[in-house]
Amino acid sequence: MSRLPPRLFTPSKPLWWFGIALSLGVGIGLHVVATRSIENEAQGRFSNQARNTQFNINTSIKAYTDVLRAAASYFQAGGDVTRDSFHRYVRGLDLEHNYPAIDNINFAQYYTEALRPSAEARQGGIEDGAYPPFQRHPAGVRREYAVLTLIEPLEGFSDRYGLDIAARPSVAEALFSARDQGTMSSSGQPIPLRSAPSHVGMAMRIPIYRNGMPISTVAERRAACIGSVGLGFSVPRLVAVALGEMPVRSMRVMLRDSSAAPRAATVLFDSQPGAAGAGNEHFTTELPVQFHGRTWHAQFSVPKQALYSSFDQFLPMLAASMGFVASVLLYALFFTLASSRRRAVKMARAMTRELRDSQARLQLSHHRLRRLAAHADHIKEEERKRIAREIHDDLGQNLLALRIEADILATRTEKSHPRLHARARATLHQIDNTIRSVRHIINDLRPNVLDLGLSAAVEWQIAQFRQRSSIQCEFIEDAIADHGVDDHCATAFFRVLQESLSNIHQHAGASVVRVELYQSHGMLRMTISDNGIGIDTASRHKAGSFGLVGIEERISLLGGSCSISSLAHGGTTVSIAVPVGASTEDMRLSA
Repeated sequence: MSRLPPRLFTPSKPLWWFGIALSLGVGIGLHVVATRSIENEAQGRFSNQARNTQFNINTSIKAYTDVLRAAASYFQAGGDVTRDSFHRYVRGLDLEHNYPAIDNINFAQYYTEALRPSAEARQGGIEDGAYPPFQRHPAGVRREYAVLTLIEPLEGFSDRYGLDIAARPSVAEALFSARDQGTMSSSGQPIPLRSAPSHVGMAMRIPIYRNGMPISTVAERRAACIGSVGLGFSVPRLVAVALGEMPVRSMRVMLRDSSAAPRAATVLFDSQPGAAGAGNEHFTTELPVQFHGRTWHAQFSVPKQALYSSFDQFLPMLAASMGFVASVLLYALFFTLASSRRRAVKMARAMTRELRDSQARLQLSHHRLRRLAAHADHIKEEERKRIAREIHDDLGQNLLALRIEADILATRTEKSHPRLHARARATLHQIDNTIRSVRHIINDLRPNVLDLGLSAAVEWQIAQFRQRSSIQCEFIEDAIADHGVDDHCATAFFRVLQESLSNIHQHAGASVVRVELYQSHGMLRMTISDNGIGIDTASRHKAGSFGLVGIEERISLLGGSCSISSLAHGGTTVSIAVPVGASTEDMRLSA
């Protein structure tokens, strides 16, 4: 510094232009860092939403495939499938609400030219008033036929009755190849839909074989095959259902099939037809969707601004401003200290006061975040309680009424209609399984046993854990363990127990678990210990692991304490304690 001109570095004449330039550089650097950080975070949210949509589309395709397999099982279960029974079966699926993308489900009867007269005479002799008179079309003599004889829903598709779908050589080849191989067939080519002519449709078919006949070879499968059951569905409706829970409505989804000709891909769906292509101001990604041996490509794009919150848009400028201001202050402080001890002390006091204010604001922000977390957790528990209650009151009553009807049907048909009785008993069994599933879902959301008190809920959870894991579990409680415990505190203790038992089952490798619940000196305490392998420090702070952190936070929000310890010879103990009698709202406010 002594080599520079004295007039430039005198205390009374500092290089302010150098300080301004340095501060601008720091501000610009912080602006770039904040911008990239926000963009990376938004990119991550976009990728997660795209993957969720991809998963929903794949799940919907599998669900519709399962519907087709279930229909095939219905035909192969034995006995003749009449128009009325097929109508009732499809009506029971409630396609409009459960599978809205499905256009229709149909059955095509296979027969050769030699068997055609008898098959068509038999079909023409069926009269029920719902179907039009049978007439195979298009006319002509072919070696094999695949004629649609059952269609549901029939409304809007009556002209398809009697249609020989094997009239086209390409379709016939796919149908009879699937019959010979015993596999599901899907050409992957778009088909027209009656319900939505502007939509792109896809069709799937699966061959049906006679019960009891061998199907080991191609000849045996040809001899045993009676036809195929198929369905057509709307690709736009399928994707629309997958997009139903998309939080960002401006996201564009384009589904293309480029399996056959990558350069001339077929657009199956476009949520924003006619929109301009994605540019540098968009997030884009492309994910595969599997459809029976064909790979569709789902392209997702969204404007970056759609994923930025107001704070995200303001943060880079805030960071640049703070960096600039901080740099200027530090630069000024440097020259102030060099020029005067008094000014240095004054500046130091000002900086200290500013740092204290920043610390106070940071602590206040931390307190507000904890209050927000407590409020969010309370809302989540209330919502789980509400959903569980609605499932129990609405769906549970409907299932119970359905079971009573099925039981009455089974009782009345026990002697007069053995086959119908067997189907009714099977339906009754399925309803019982559904009721058990509903009860399981309700218990996962919020076990009803919590309404009986914390002790009953803990005892029930331990019994469930013992049954599920076969691990010996001991429960010790005192007579007033849950006396004066409010619902919020009981729910928190129950969730801590759930998380702890889940960790023991998945990671501890324990054979004995001990749970203690008691009150002592105005505190409700619970201790969960096991003889497993213990927890090392690295596992407790592993990235992406929030189970133990969630336990500590729940108890902290209630004004309690939590300790998690592992012994040198193995085993882990989780101890929590919360004051009894304090208001839950006061606890959250004090947090």
